[in-house]
Amino acid sequence: MTNKIATPDLEILLPVHNEAESIEATIRELCSQLPPDINFGFIVCEDGSKDGTKAILRRLSAEIPMRLNMSDERKGYSQAVREGMMMLEADWLLCIDSDGQCDPKDFERFWKARNTADVVLGWRVDRQDTLARKLMSRFFYLVYQTVFRVPVHDPSCPYVLCSKRVAFCLSDELREMKEGLWWEFVARAHRHGYSIVEISVKHRLRAAGKTQVYLVRRMPAIFIRHVAAISKIWLQTRKRTSE
Repeated sequence: MTNKIATPDLEILLPVHNEAESIEATIRELCSQLPPDINFGFIVCEDGSKDGTKAILRRLSAEIPMRLNMSDERKGYSQAVREGMMMLEADWLLCIDSDGQCDPKDFERFWKARNTADVVLGWRVDRQDTLARKLMSRFFYLVYQTVFRVPVHDPSCPYVLCSKRVAFCLSDELREMKEGLWWEFVARAHRHGYSIVEISVKHRLRAAGKTQVYLVRRMPAIFIRHVAAISKIWLQTRKRTSE
């Protein structure tokens, strides 16, 4: 069952995989921190969870405005987000991870800045991730900026507010970075000529569990795939930026 409001101002996209321990608290915290004058709903893209997440989401959808996109098989983070973007009905889309690391208290500043740029992007000034992940991210950032020169500090931050126009424009293009969707989103937004403003955000430890993607043993292969994707994105967008 899905509880939906008519014509929300804002929809919040949550990609979810095996978050049974924390997803209810994450959603309820988001609800409690949103300004009371905003009509909002959730787009929850559940990605093949095996731990009871689906049952929790179905129960919550009976009381909280929410549209569920369930999957029996794992599609991956990037595909889950893409599908959520294409489901958007509201004028504004907030994308945020479901692991509790992003603080909903920062949202009000995003909302106030929504008309100052095409994309409002978080900047995790004090990032609460493992040292290995932060080092890989920093090294890749140097490679990434050599190619794209995007005027931002944290292009992989999963705290993003954009309009329906931007979400629809980019959603069909986000196909090259399976594990690094926000790197790709920011690069393509910049290559389209969209303006981007950054807002510093509090970054917290995961509410429960640990990442299943950015494990140390997987990072070399992820880095190589990221670098290969950079060249593809640059080639795909080269004509647009030269016009």
